[in-house]
Amino acid sequence: MGIKVIATNKRAFFDYEKIQLFEAGIVLTGTEIKSVRQGQVNIAGAYAMWKSDEIILESMHISNYNPAAFRNHDPIRSRKLLLHKKEIALIHSLTMEKGLTVVPTRVYLKESLLKVELMVGRGKKRYDKRQAIMQKQQRREIERGLRRSGKIRG
Repeated sequence: MGIKVIATNKRAFFDYEKIQLFEAGIVLTGTEIKSVRQGQVNIAGAYAMWKSDEIILESMHISNYNPAAFRNHDPIRSRKLLLHKKEIALIHSLTMEKGLTVVPTRVYLKESLLKVELMVGRGKKRYDKRQAIMQKQQRREIERGLRRSGKIRG
């Protein structure tokens, strides 16, 4: 299976504690998919919400497709996500719990289909973020020490 990653949201893993991941399709117009294939997508600040038995992706920015001129789409419109009914019910029940939210972590092409990876997560507190930064720095220092001693080539 050929997977081509179009956009990632690295900040989501820093700001949220991962509870569960889902893969969803997304409903797009013709000019949107052409713009996505050119890599004109920004998912920073995007989120998904439950609305009348559907999961809707909000605030995902897909730039206008230049050759389309006046027939372009609205860059920040709401987009319907394609999930099974059981997955929608599970996401809805998870988000009813206090402090849980749904954010997209990456957008990618799987063969010829556009997919969005969704993460149900709990927002981290400031001290949790500090702890994550400290662990990352400690890991880097250990790797540097191993490289200096010649055990790892880098």
